[in-house]
Amino acid sequence: MVKINKQTASMQTRGGVRLDADIYRPDSDEELPVLLMRQPYGREIASTVVYAHPRWYAAQGYIVVIQDVRGRGTSEGEFDLFTHEVADGLDTINWVSQLPNSTGKVGMYGFSYQGMTQLYTASHQPECLKAIAPAMVAYDLYTDWAYENGAFCLFANLAWAIQLAGETARLQGDEAAYLKLRAASSNLPLNGSIPANPELMRELAPDSFYHQWLNNPDHNAEYWQKRSPKYLLENVDLPMLHVGGWFDPYLRGTLNLYRAMTAQCEQPQHLLVGPWAHLPWGRKLGAVDYGLEAQNPIDEIQVRWFDHWLKDKDTELLEEPPIALFEMGSDRWLELARFPQNPKIYYLASDGLASLREDSGMLWEYEADTESGSRELIATDLTATITEFDNNTDILVHDPWRPVPALGGHAIYPGGSFERSSLDCRSDVLTYTSPPLDSELHLAGAITVEIYCTAEEPSFDLSAVLSIVNPDGTVFNFTQSYIRVAAADSNTQPVKIPLQPTCICVGVGQSLRLSLGAACFPAYPVNSGTGKLSHESRSLDMQIITLSIHSGVDRPSKLIVNNSLSV
Repeated sequence: MVKINKQTASMQTRGGVRLDADIYRPDSDEELPVLLMRQPYGREIASTVVYAHPRWYAAQGYIVVIQDVRGRGTSEGEFDLFTHEVADGLDTINWVSQLPNSTGKVGMYGFSYQGMTQLYTASHQPECLKAIAPAMVAYDLYTDWAYENGAFCLFANLAWAIQLAGETARLQGDEAAYLKLRAASSNLPLNGSIPANPELMRELAPDSFYHQWLNNPDHNAEYWQKRSPKYLLENVDLPMLHVGGWFDPYLRGTLNLYRAMTAQCEQPQHLLVGPWAHLPWGRKLGAVDYGLEAQNPIDEIQVRWFDHWLKDKDTELLEEPPIALFEMGSDRWLELARFPQNPKIYYLASDGLASLREDSGMLWEYEADTESGSRELIATDLTATITEFDNNTDILVHDPWRPVPALGGHAIYPGGSFERSSLDCRSDVLTYTSPPLDSELHLAGAITVEIYCTAEEPSFDLSAVLSIVNPDGTVFNFTQSYIRVAAADSNTQPVKIPLQPTCICVGVGQSLRLSLGAACFPAYPVNSGTGKLSHESRSLDMQIITLSIHSGVDRPSKLIVNNSLSV
């Protein structure tokens, strides 16, 4: 067994701020490359919630540096979310590249905040930084992290803000504040006069990023542009190993970064997406066991990645397809050269009772008759005909006193797939279900719903959940999304909701189900219906919202998936 030595060392930023790090290295005089992780949670944790311990990485022949970012752990300075990571990252890279017995070649790894520090450092493209492995990150901080389709990501943002505020209180020795925040972390304060703006945060964390995120609902605000990697990586060309999870709240950021870097970089970009939430990364998530193949392979893959770029080893990495996706349902990994582009459309149909009966809302698969312009029903085994359900409207009444609760998915903890048939039985949830499949349906990549809907109130929200219905009647979600809508916009065009990308095999005898609601609380704030934004909507403002969901030839609401039968 390789003996690993650990030491704590410090460096000074250009502004004279001391940053502390733990350094792990094999007990050897051999010159080795450096793996760097910069994180805000206390360097002893070192992202071991999803990665092997730094000692394991050091045993693979690396000098591993785990650093507390400014104002966290024992590092000096004031913590200000993402603000100092560009400059501090460059200073740190220059420091670690010159450590004793370093080859001068550096790679960075880590997920979430630790993934973001990689992107901020990479924006300089320092010569010594040879490769990175960002996992579960935002490319555009607004659209990929803080907001989803214009809706504030309440649960994820607030839970994270309370965690960081609690750590600040601990470092400051403020026991009273720490205990209040610790209690709030397991029972989020969501019942104040302004539900999205808890008094607790205003009292105990007035300088938290949470207030800036909540009070900057405009995507074009300077705040977002100054901090989004999208605007900092425009000239970067660097090998990147991108890691995501189908139930991770920041999957859209991982995929957007991968697509952008693939388009602009000459250096290779590899992508791996597993059946995981933000954490854990393993075979079991939510109510589903995805089998042995879903166990976390990232540590071994990252060593191959860095061995190639930092040690010039031939790991045959570049001979493999650049995309590895875990296909849920079949519980296997798919290796692809590109995402499938094979759209398949299901149209919504109803007799107007989709809020009350499971057999009233349907997903019909059509193909166009180009000669007559008519649509021919493929699902001939059903007794109903399309004309019986043409041009109908389902009415959905949203009562803010009892909003539809969030269950699993990507925007709340715990995430993943859960049995949700009891939610689908609610009268404020519309369900549209396909006939049982007579052959397997393989879905991969983008999924979109286009809904024709109208409301009398100035604004409303739409929650869309796509599930599998089993022959025994159980229902398990596998992708979803949420959008905030100005009613005036929906009167002239359909509401387009991009769902969380996914990869799943829907089996023979199973059905697809689309569930629509007007809330998903507390994943997102309840829309007051007044047109006010989340940071100004008071509990007393909350109004009942009545939505009309249209379907049929004149207003063809539909579900668009990518059928990847070729994989």
